[in-house]
Amino acid sequence: MTGTPAVRRTQTESALEETIGSARAVEAGDFVLVSGTLPLAGGVVRGEGSPYEQALLAFRNALAALEPFGLDVKHVVRTRMYLSHNRDADEVGRAHLELFGKVRPAATMVVVGGFAEPLVLVEVELEAFRGDTA
Repeated sequence: MTGTPAVRRTQTESALEETIGSARAVEAGDFVLVSGTLPLAGGVVRGEGSPYEQALLAFRNALAALEPFGLDVKHVVRTRMYLSHNRDADEVGRAHLELFGKVRPAATMVVVGGFAEPLVLVEVELEAFRGDTA
């Protein structure tokens, strides 16, 4: 009889993780779930006004959260994109295609009412699978 796989969590220096009680990423069995990720560099929103640039940075930040688990873009099986404006869908989609076009994860894109930080145009989430991704 095998035991239940351990759940591992990673944290960053983000004050938000402490404030709301969340992890940056959680590994549960063969899956790693990456929390909502903003287009931040050095704690500051970057790519202001450019949904494409913000999406690239947010996705790269989310992909970096997979590294402690030994995973990368080829392991991504699901993405979620939250936009503050419908007009940004094409540019965010272009960034998604650039990063995930060869992987083709299941993807969701929705427009939300806004973000706590008004300069943010997009927030992303990832789910990765440790198993055979061939």
